[in-house]
Amino acid sequence: MNGNGRGTEGDVTDQMEITVTEPLDLTGVRKLGPVVDAVVARRPARLVIDMAACPHVDAAGIGLLLDTHRRMWRLGGALTLRSPSPRIRRLLQVARVDQVFHVVDESDPVDTSGSETGSGSPRVADATPVGAPSSATAVPVAPVRARATVPVRAR
Repeated sequence: MNGNGRGTEGDVTDQMEITVTEPLDLTGVRKLGPVVDAVVARRPARLVIDMAACPHVDAAGIGLLLDTHRRMWRLGGALTLRSPSPRIRRLLQVARVDQVFHVVDESDPVDTSGSETGSGSPRVADATPVGAPSSATAVPVAPVRARATVPVRAR
């Protein structure tokens, strides 16, 4: 372990990925919440939530994403949303949280500095579906460094 309580480079907690395959509504949040809790407890430098297969997000889902962002930021890590649909992107804009989240497309993977680039980290073949919380585990991927983000403050 290094000084910030996180494993050294190459440790499985450098980056983790969760794939959302069901609507991120109240029911989906109840299923995904324990998975997110388990992943954040491992203190990854980066958490990527793949939303390519997520058909819908409501206020409860946005709340979970904001809470996850806040928790990652407090631990010195970063949250990245990968490949949300145009509808979900628009929803994030309407909710005025589009500037809070770091969002990338599948074609623009995250590099080690947290910015979008043309060359990316390896894609994980099997990821965690939201519908299987009893056997859900996040999948470690290539190590990256954390990126500083702006905290979300409640009004």
